[in-house]
Amino acid sequence: MIDRARLETSLAAEERRFVDTHPRSHALFERASRSMLAGVPMPWMARWPGGFPVFVEEGRGAHFVDADGHVYLDLCLGDTGAMTGHAPPAAVAAIAEQAQRGITFMLPDEDAIWVAEELARRFGLPFWQFALTATDANRFALRLARLITGRPRILVFNWCYHGTVDEAFVTLGPDGPAPRPGNLGPAIDPAVTTRVVEFNDVPALESALAAKDVACVLAEPALTNIGIILPNPGFHDALRALTRRTGTLLILDETHTICAGPGGYTAAHQLTPDILTVGKPIGSGVPCGAYGLSEEVARRVQARIRVDESDTGGVGGTLAANALSLAAMRATLEHVLTGDAFARAVPRAEQWERGVAGVIAELGLPWIVKRLGCRAEYWFRPAPPRNGGEAAAAADPQLDRYMHLAALNRGILLTPFHNMALIAPDVTAADIDRHTEVFRESVQAIVG
Repeated sequence: MIDRARLETSLAAEERRFVDTHPRSHALFERASRSMLAGVPMPWMARWPGGFPVFVEEGRGAHFVDADGHVYLDLCLGDTGAMTGHAPPAAVAAIAEQAQRGITFMLPDEDAIWVAEELARRFGLPFWQFALTATDANRFALRLARLITGRPRILVFNWCYHGTVDEAFVTLGPDGPAPRPGNLGPAIDPAVTTRVVEFNDVPALESALAAKDVACVLAEPALTNIGIILPNPGFHDALRALTRRTGTLLILDETHTICAGPGGYTAAHQLTPDILTVGKPIGSGVPCGAYGLSEEVARRVQARIRVDESDTGGVGGTLAANALSLAAMRATLEHVLTGDAFARAVPRAEQWERGVAGVIAELGLPWIVKRLGCRAEYWFRPAPPRNGGEAAAAADPQLDRYMHLAALNRGILLTPFHNMALIAPDVTAADIDRHTEVFRESVQAIVG
């Protein structure tokens, strides 16, 4: 259905348009190239379409302004870090107030108790600890799982994403687990530490756990970073039953799937993990992470940690659980990342889904749309992928780049590396209609 010659011509035109309309960002990028690797603060920022990234001036709610004065509807939202919108007033006020009273003390305050109690209420796990990122929360959870089980291996699902956790930067190759493409300087071959199976493959999961040498399964309730891969009916029941039968701990990473509701996919579907990790949006963008433990796991962990060695066990960090992060988390959970926020965002995501699906049907394209809570995306394939391997095989980098850049040139930022939209509570029906118009215009330009 896609005319590749028209796609190539249209992509080249969009690239020229981007350069022509972003002179200030281009100048800043050239300046940045003299002091930062590849001209960006982190390597992956070089992947934004257009040849250089947009430099941001400020953001409020669901919109931001770049260095050239362009206003964008932000459907990326810091790839979940700003899921409830930029600079939410309640969080900004709490952050400013706490900054004046001290940022970090290496001592607890009452906010820590409030946040732990609220996370326990939302996710159903009674005991909580804090980190600076969800990556660290996952790292610490893996250490604790190996500590109390005495088992050396972990298991993840193919094309999962758990931040920069070494053991999880792995894919399922033809000969078994292998370093994920692009894995930079892995400390050890992940095949030594990690088993990998496809999401939704219960027989493969059962086989991988049979030896009872896997400390834990680290899983997103639904895959999100290779696109949205929803669990098959009964998959989570089977996952929980198999982990319990084999004495394997179950860790659920809700960092992205919290888009399903205030208590994430876990609360929405009554899941019962042994450990749960979360980060990104729970601090309105302030770096923070948290991990919760079941009563049994907490008891087993507590029995194995000697107080006089607790600062050298590889769990923690000088700035973890700092007062600023906890103030941000308390304000976010109390006033920002609320049921009311989801009640406004999810209907707009449903509208986004309907709009895109309508254009796909109108143009007779063999594409689909998928949604999880306030997160939605379109796929260049006629049927939903069942696992990460199928999703990775469906990638079309040239078409992805064109769709992202065409949207960006028309004032809409999508989530990077996927055709995904994250919908903030402040997004309006008119904003969504504008995206539908841009989507239609962009696709019509390349359909043969």
